[in-house]
Amino acid sequence: MSDRIYELLHRNLQEVFGEGDATRRRAAIAELYTADCVLYVPPGVFIGHDALDKFAGDLRATHPHFAYAPHGAPQALHNAGRLAWGSGPLGETPDYTGLDVIIVRDDKIAALYVFLDSVPSAAGGEARR
Repeated sequence: MSDRIYELLHRNLQEVFGEGDATRRRAAIAELYTADCVLYVPPGVFIGHDALDKFAGDLRATHPHFAYAPHGAPQALHNAGRLAWGSGPLGETPDYTGLDVIIVRDDKIAALYVFLDSVPSAAGGEARR
């Protein structure tokens, strides 16, 4: 199961939150997430594919030139995994960092918890995913 958790963590980072094309993002969500998935992020709780897709798409639109990069290796424990990451312009120091924690059911992400580090943005506010 560890290999599948590692795959889910990496693919979620790139194919869901890092994907600017709505059709490809939606296909990835269908493949990687359970239908009743729950996304827990600082702005709130989002349930199901439609809500996840809208959140990820709206977020992507705020910084379309940013890339997500893993920071270190993912970890898996039973049906859960975590991956630290950074986001910013490709090849530059990340503008913000965070940690994704997933709960896996039936080889798909049933829940994603996103923890953001307190990294000031260029505008002086707090970073948001």
